Amino acid sequence: MFNNILIVGCGLIGSSILRASINKKISKNFYIYEKSKKNVSFIKKIDKRIKFLNKIDHKVSNMDLIVLSTHMNQYNNIIKKLHRYISSKNLIIETGSTKRNIESLINKNKKLKAIFVPSHPIAGSEVSGPEFGNKDLFKGKWCIILKNNNKSEKNLKKIDKFWKKLGSKIIFMNSVDHDKIFSMTSHLPHLIAYNLIKTATDFQKENKKNIIKYSAGGLRDFSRTAASNEIMWRDIFFSNKDNVITSINIFIKNLINFKKLIKNKNNKDILQILKNSKKIRKQIVDLKQDVSKPNFGRDVL
Repeated sequence: MFNNILIVGCGLIGSSILRASINKKISKNFYIYEKSKKNVSFIKKIDKRIKFLNKIDHKVSNMDLIVLSTHMNQYNNIIKKLHRYISSKNLIIETGSTKRNIESLINKNKKLKAIFVPSHPIAGSEVSGPEFGNKDLFKGKWCIILKNNNKSEKNLKKIDKFWKKLGSKIIFMNSVDHDKIFSMTSHLPHLIAYNLIKTATDFQKENKKNIIKYSAGGLRDFSRTAASNEIMWRDIFFSNKDNVITSINIFIKNLINFKKLIKNKNNKDILQILKNSKKIRKQIVDLKQDVSKPNFGRDVL
């Protein structure tokens, strides 16, 4: 598909794109721009043919595809550097979890609009770093491609083909819908996980009891989500703050209602909520968004 691919930022997602692209022979040459010496040291072990850029300079103009896979707070600075060297010959994608922010950056620059295709692979893990990268990470997973910002059908088709070669299923979406949907399906669940762990630790301090060692399935599984990269999630919460706050308000409303149902021992209404939750879980499994009995590493216990 390409002669030269440059991946800017090579953590979990970036290194998985690298591995999958090498495996599928998507490009003749692979270049990495990565500031972390530790990450560079690990990436070198993946494939001897990988080349490294020490800085973003004129060599960028020779890249057919540029993949931004850094923390989102670095986007503005990186795009400014890329702008000096890119042209209509280049194609750029990014893998961030919010889209209105990146769309705003792109809209300020006419040169970028035709060649920049924001993407969001719905794949990941609570772990981070290139050592956890996986060539099959995107297999059977959804990838959202932003359509409303890009005016080149040719470039859209090329990126659609790229993600499909990595194993993804594609959905086209606009930035407004994307950020609303994922504030509820991804951002709020992570926020709840972080706050549940904080609540548990506050409870432990207040009661002077070591409760963490008694973590049952619920707290243990939430702790897995809460182990996600803190910089990445700070950026997500801030960049999608309006939608996240709306989702928090809906959650608080339902939490207050649940509290009332428990206080009043409202058997009928509370059972209905619990039963409906089981139906949603079944829908998630039926849509192949999860297996019916996820392991979560329990076999090592």
